[in-house]
Amino acid sequence: MQTLDFIVIGVFALALIGIIVWVIKQKQNNPADYFLGGRDATWIAIGASIFASNIGSEHLIGLAGAGASSGMAMAHWEIQGWMILILGWVFVPFYSRSMVYTMPEFLERRYNPQSRTILSIISLVSYVLTKVAVTVYAGGLVFQQVFGIEELWGIDFFWIAAIGLVLFTALYTIVGGMKSVLYTSVLQTPILLLGSVIILVLGLKELGGWEEMIRICGGVSVNEYGNTMTNLIRNNNDPDFPWLGALVGSSIIGFWYWCTDQYIVQRVLSGKNQKESRRGTIFGAYLKLLPVFLFLIPGMIAFALHQKTLADGGFLPMLSNGVANADAAFPTLVAKLLPAGMKGLVVCGILAALMSSLASLFNSSAMLFTIDFYKRFKPNTPEKKLVTIGQVATVAIVVLGISWIPIMRSVGDVLYTYLQDVQSVLAPGIAAAFLLGICWKRTSAQGGMWGLLSGMIIGLTRLGAKVYYSNVTDVSGSLFKYLFYDLNWLFFCGWMFLFCLLVVIIVSYATRVPSAEKIQGLVFGTSTPEQKAITRASWNKWDIIHSCIIIGITVAFYIYFW
Repeated sequence: MQTLDFIVIGVFALALIGIIVWVIKQKQNNPADYFLGGRDATWIAIGASIFASNIGSEHLIGLAGAGASSGMAMAHWEIQGWMILILGWVFVPFYSRSMVYTMPEFLERRYNPQSRTILSIISLVSYVLTKVAVTVYAGGLVFQQVFGIEELWGIDFFWIAAIGLVLFTALYTIVGGMKSVLYTSVLQTPILLLGSVIILVLGLKELGGWEEMIRICGGVSVNEYGNTMTNLIRNNNDPDFPWLGALVGSSIIGFWYWCTDQYIVQRVLSGKNQKESRRGTIFGAYLKLLPVFLFLIPGMIAFALHQKTLADGGFLPMLSNGVANADAAFPTLVAKLLPAGMKGLVVCGILAALMSSLASLFNSSAMLFTIDFYKRFKPNTPEKKLVTIGQVATVAIVVLGISWIPIMRSVGDVLYTYLQDVQSVLAPGIAAAFLLGICWKRTSAQGGMWGLLSGMIIGLTRLGAKVYYSNVTDVSGSLFKYLFYDLNWLFFCGWMFLFCLLVVIIVSYATRVPSAEKIQGLVFGTSTPEQKAITRASWNKWDIIHSCIIIGITVAFYIYFW
């Protein structure tokens, strides 16, 4: 890092502070102002926030690392702009009519208070122990690699970077609320995109072009069935990414994340109206087509550069076991390829990604606690006090996130290994409850609740079995071990989703039919003529054209990397 890089970072920081100061001056006296930005966000802010909130450490380290280690396999999860379209076209009308603050609150409207509590608990625990923890851990790791500093003032630089990132992000999230998340994303998103494009272009130039990357990576076998790093669709017997499991599993996880997770949907709930919210999802869907090219392919470029320079010691840093450190792919590209000034710009992009993800996590977690727990037990709390409670909850979540860093440092590799596993068992029960909840009038309150519960119980059993069997040797084979440990995680996700759907259907048929008043406007076929008219007026031919373009690009991508 040179003087010019630090000047660029300083300018970025001043611009960020300017936005935050402007946001603080805005009136935020009630939960709608603080948590949803006053429900007046435009499509640009919504789309940028969806993208910036999604791009975090799992992309800067995890996705680039996946590209360097396994090639295109993880692209199934990233080329999912079409899934955000489902949020915009299918779910936005229902969420907008319900006027809810949170996804658990929506489930209470559709089902019962117990469903709300179950989803709130699942969401809060998963946010603190996975998303917050992983982002904080990776933030410290990235900056230690990029700056090349081991210690500062006698303190491990990892701690300084990680805690500094958390505290600064928490500060502007606490004082600015959702508006600070939305409007800082408008600044952060173009910087992140520009910085990543520079990495992609310079990486390809250093390597010798796109065809050279395809040649090198296409010559590396990833299984015994003839698939290479450039194959997106792999043999169905592949132990890690069988094609059927990857398509089904990524769709289930994507549906849960993009259409029902508070972390993402909260950005849509902040829209002025259905038109702005839907167009925000279309804009976000366009942006979501980019991470494969901005993070995964640079990881493959780093791998190819490593293969070409093995005689000179390789491009990537080596682990103690003599294997190239794939997770260091993106920060290594930054450190070795970028000239002064550009390096500072890319560091700003990395900062933008990490801070935006953390800010969204803090705001969503605080909102879940405030609305789904505190307000339920104290419904007469003044609205201004609820904002204060939300700020206090954010502080608590920050403290928990920092407290988790030592554990993350000791088990970081293990947690990265199991991160997708956690999502694969978290998603099916929630996805089943939401999908049948809006598609089938017969879905009862008890059916939805037991679908959530069965998903939570099966998921915890699977995670417990993974921990147990991973640490115990000489265990004899059994049906339980096969189902909850040996079965490929993607196939398990698919079968678990089907099981949860069956639970919802069977319990619904065995219990009372929900009344027409209870589900009015919350299920297909129950909307009033006025509600239908509002939804129809919120889109035109251009919304359809752009949606078709996104689907067309997705199909073309699958064909090219088949």
